Amino acid sequence: MNDQDNQSPIAVVAAEHPHGGDNPLIKEGHTFRSVTEKVCGIIEKKPPSMWWVLFGFASSGTLILLGSLGWLVWEGTGVWGLNNPVGWGWAIVNFVFWVGIGHAGTLISAILFLLRQRWRTSINRFAEAMTIVAVICAGIFPGFHVGRFWVAYYLAPVPNQMGVWPNFRSPLLWDVFAVGTYFTVSLLFWYVGMVPDLATLRDRAKTKIRRLVFGFLSLGWRGGNRQWQHYELGYLLLAGLATPLVLSVHSVVSTDFATSLLPGWHTTIFPPYFVAGAIFSGFGMVLTLTLIARKVYGLENIITIDHLEKMNKIILVTGSMVGYAYIMEFFISWYSGNLYEVFTFVNRAFGNYAWAYWIMMACNVITPQFFWFKKVRRSVPIMFVLSIFVNIGMWFERFVITVTSLSRDFLPSSWDYYAPTLWDVLTFVGSFGLFFTLFLLFLRFLPAIAMSEVKGVLPQADPHYHEEDFGSEKAVGEGVPS
Repeated sequence: MNDQDNQSPIAVVAAEHPHGGDNPLIKEGHTFRSVTEKVCGIIEKKPPSMWWVLFGFASSGTLILLGSLGWLVWEGTGVWGLNNPVGWGWAIVNFVFWVGIGHAGTLISAILFLLRQRWRTSINRFAEAMTIVAVICAGIFPGFHVGRFWVAYYLAPVPNQMGVWPNFRSPLLWDVFAVGTYFTVSLLFWYVGMVPDLATLRDRAKTKIRRLVFGFLSLGWRGGNRQWQHYELGYLLLAGLATPLVLSVHSVVSTDFATSLLPGWHTTIFPPYFVAGAIFSGFGMVLTLTLIARKVYGLENIITIDHLEKMNKIILVTGSMVGYAYIMEFFISWYSGNLYEVFTFVNRAFGNYAWAYWIMMACNVITPQFFWFKKVRRSVPIMFVLSIFVNIGMWFERFVITVTSLSRDFLPSSWDYYAPTLWDVLTFVGSFGLFFTLFLLFLRFLPAIAMSEVKGVLPQADPHYHEEDFGSEKAVGEGVPS
């Protein structure tokens, strides 16, 4: 298959001015062929030594997760630090954290696609894969935090052997629908986008196993005009389906808290607040992973500093929205005149968990403000450190929301201090091991960059590219005396 065959004709027609007057999205020197060679080379060549080092650490973390979950099943949820008022501990915190991490993938792939933001082409595949892996990690915690995970199918909307239906008024069941739908659509969106690139890998395969695997996954793709028309239409429809999910999934997750009557949770600001926080944390994780992969695989010419700067701007915007939500929470609690609400927020800032609250404020409110400065937005070491702080802060946000309200409820006689046990910590650390293991396997065996889309933003994709070259040569020729 010719490299040009695996570039969308619609993208070519739309590429009369592929850069929109800005700096080139892909650094000079890349052609259709060089993009194919660079991306396919990651899969076809032996992985670099750094990949093996990272995979060793990640797989060790996965083993820790399996061991922690095995001990949890054997002994029960008593091995966690749960107590009488704090019936939800790190499990629900980690669930919300991982679901939030997965939000940036859909936003980059779907919303920015519909808005024709062409800079997304170099990073959308990373983000989509991160979404799939993060939702898999998130799905572990609801299943195991119920204690008897072997009856977790009670959450599904089907009658069980007792003839009992789930409680459809429970936000936990809403989570099943929301997260399940989100995972399904995101998986389809990710897979459909890869089909042209999988066909390229099929045609370049040198072993029978590779040809069979990639041939099966590429669904008989040949790059014909009719196939591109169906592909573009299908991709557009999936983007339209995925866009509402960006807003709905974390809004539904926020109702786990907002539909209760507990002070600090019973508030209408939670859905938009959670959505902004999810996009904020998701972009933080995308930035962290992109910077590592960019360095390990030498993708600096495809994922340029301009891509990174645009991501930093989104982190700045969403971080400011999260900071505004924090301030409004305090204002609303005071304005409501409800003594329980006032106490809850004062207790967050100055009570037993004040240390967690101020870590959250420092990481989520102060850290993004550094991105106002262009030198910071374009400095790779600084943005890497700040992206890690963003993820730390967003985990602490979920911890503060969950634990501070539960540990200080309406009855002072039931107040208690929640502290995690070793098994809480190991389970959380192990979930990171699973996350990075699956992501590293994705980098090793599937195209990490959307080749067909990146080719659409190259100068060669401009229909007038060769005409301009010919015109300039002709002009030079006319100026030379005979």
